Amino acid sequence: TREAVARVTGRPLVLFPHLLAQIEVYFARIGATMSDNNRRQAYLPEGSIPIENPVGTAPAFIVEDEEGTIITLPGVPREMRYLMEQAVAPYLRKRLGRREAIVSRVLRTVGLGESRIDQALADLEHSANPTVGLAAHPGQVDVRIVAKASSRAEAERRVAAFEAEIRRRLGEAIYAAGETALEDVVADLLRRQGRTLALAETITQGEIVRRLSGHPAVVRGGLVAADGAALARLLGLDAAPPPGEEGVAVVADRLRRAWGTDWALAVLGDAEGAPWAALAGERAVETRRLRFRGRSRRARLWTAMLALDFVRRCLLSENETPKTTSVKKT
Repeated sequence: TREAVARVTGRPLVLFPHLLAQIEVYFARIGATMSDNNRRQAYLPEGSIPIENPVGTAPAFIVEDEEGTIITLPGVPREMRYLMEQAVAPYLRKRLGRREAIVSRVLRTVGLGESRIDQALADLEHSANPTVGLAAHPGQVDVRIVAKASSRAEAERRVAAFEAEIRRRLGEAIYAAGETALEDVVADLLRRQGRTLALAETITQGEIVRRLSGHPAVVRGGLVAADGAALARLLGLDAAPPPGEEGVAVVADRLRRAWGTDWALAVLGDAEGAPWAALAGERAVETRRLRFRGRSRRARLWTAMLALDFVRRCLLSENETPKTTSVKKT
């Protein structure tokens, strides 16, 4: 990018010593060795307005040319957002003579499709200020609220009013605000309750284990196998569990006892390929049939999200363990 901007604007690349110093400090802080490629990041087109990057290595920069203004940002989403909010947006407001404040908030939902959320929020999506938009992902839909006002306090007030109404309409389907992932919410609930979890998967092929593996204090690990028969062998069961609700309940309960955890989640497919989830606690096992069948990547992501949401809702319930075994569609 630096080379392309330099070539287009007819400027040589020159070293910005203070950017090099900032990059060196960053690598010293994380205990890593700086490469020549990282040093090249301190070279920008001559006459650029440099923007230091305290959350990464690649600086942003602005070139004001007679043909127009070029603004570059690093490609890492977290760094891009930070520099956009902290440096580029203020530059644009000053450059364009606008003093209005812009505030945005993202509400993350799980288990509801985009069409259902769109129906629930249709009137809000027609609002001009704040604006409400949806971004769909497998098993998850993000609701973004953006408000503009003459002051940040007023913009935040407008966002808060819309957020309260959206939360009223969508309820527990909203699992977090901002960038928080569903697996982090589940791990935090376990941590606050002082509980531990073990996992067993077939149809999701390790997707849930992968997502929760960053929380070893509360997630003791998991088993991933091709089918219920393979899981049975790993757990020392005498026979393969029957497909469907009964079998997934048996696996979850055996896993909890074998691993000595407070909770155990099992996700297996039935004879028709439909996924079932079971969460075993000390007093009972709760089961649920999940609606997104198949083994494609999209199906695995949907099933993993629905299974994690199943655990989240159980942990949020008033009782620490489910009272009865039940079957619910989600």
